[in-house]
Amino acid sequence: MDTMTISALADAGGVGVETVRFYQRRGLLDTPTRDARIRRYGAADLRRLRFIRSAQAAGFTLDGIAELLALDATHDRKRVRSLATERIAALDARIAELQQARDALATLAQRCGHGGRGPCPILGAFDTQTGDA
Repeated sequence: MDTMTISALADAGGVGVETVRFYQRRGLLDTPTRDARIRRYGAADLRRLRFIRSAQAAGFTLDGIAELLALDATHDRKRVRSLATERIAALDARIAELQQARDALATLAQRCGHGGRGPCPILGAFDTQTGDA
């Protein structure tokens, strides 16, 4: 792969062109100079784009990703490990929250399935309106 247009880079990275431009505005991706009126991207740009997407999938914010990219140049493994540990703790908390929500919904679904007449407990649980809206 020699060079590619922004469209080809976006396709190869599984994102849209506007996402590439957004990452450039945020300083996560470099904006190459124009070559015959067209910007050309290389393999390093694609690696960085894929890194950004993978880090997002792991739950890192764009600010966190910017810090990871900066740390890559310094080889500060201790800080990278700290960021990863913080992310793991946040994911664990979110998983616990989702598990609690799942358990509550499963209980409501069971009550709804075994109920007779009257309002469904699921709908009642979601109806938090008190009428003072």
